[in-house]
This record gives sequence, C-alpha cells and structure tokens, in this order.
Amino acid sequence: MVKSQYGRRDRLIQEKRHDTYQEWGKWPEPTVCIECGALFHEGRWGWQETLYEANTTICPACQRIADDYPAGYLKISGTFFSDHRDELLNLIHNTEKQKKAERPMERIMTIADEEEYTLVTTTGIHLARRIGEALKHAYQGLRNANTFTAYISQHGCLRIARVVYSRESGKIGQHG
Repeated sequence: MVKSQYGRRDRLIQEKRHDTYQEWGKWPEPTVCIECGALFHEGRWGWQETLYEANTTICPACQRIADDYPAGYLKISGTFFSDHRDELLNLIHNTEKQKKAERPMERIMTIADEEEYTLVTTTGIHLARRIGEALKHAYQGLRNANTFTAYISQHGCLRIARVVYSRESGKIGQHG
C-alpha cells in the first residue's frame, strides 16, 4: 500500500489558543489595570501600588467581566440555601476576598437568583471550586462530583469549571 504524500484532509486542525483571556506573553513591567488598579509586576498580577510611571491596560479579569464571559460556574440549590441565604452568601464573599488577595484575577462576576437555584459566576475556575469546597466543608452539603467538571485541553488552554452544591434543610452533619 502506497501512502499519499499529502496526508488526510478530513482531520481536525487544533487551534493554538482556545482561551482568548489566557495571557499569551508577559506584559511590559510595570503594567496597571485601568479598571481595577491591579499591577503586573515581577511576572504576576498583584495589588501593589506603583510609585512611578506604569503602562496601562485592562487585565484579563476585567476583560472577562466586561465581556460577560465567566470561566467558573457555581450552582447552589436546596432548601438549606434558601433558609440560610445570608449566611452562605457571607461565606461566598469571604472566600472570594481571601482568594482575591492572593490572586487578583480570581473574582466573582455575578450572583444571580433563579427560580430553583442561585448561580455564582467567576472569572477563574479555581474560585468556583474553592467556594464549592468551602460550602461543603462548612455545612456538610453535597458537592456532586459528577457535575464538577473542569474542561482543560491537553495544552491547558480552554478552562471552564462547573460546580453544583446542594443541601436540604436539616441538622448539620446529616446529609439530605
């Protein structure tokens, strides 16, 4: 059998870059975000202040927020959430504050109330996962492992996390 020198023409061509919000290269240092004030210095984004002239741009997190294109989704449902809504929302905001201090690109975009659940969207996959783990740890709810999916391509380009947390009313320590 003689192989064709042209190869197969029906194969899928993989793109080099799937996530348009992933930084392709390094920003010139120092660079400050004109929206949130985060500073890119020494190879990473942080909350330091610059004392001298800096380049300006819009950071990837602010760009995701402006485009309304979340990377993480957290779906919270169950009667326990509706009964303890304020308490759980405080935990969500405190977890975001803690994560945002370490990683400025991890932020909550929206908290939207739907009929049967509340949807929290985030700018990064790690914050959605961390909030789901904090809810499970604090209130012994069910973080369904079948619905927690992080789509990460072989080259680490496309990243989306979906986390579902659910708990019915009852004593803490009892599931269901």
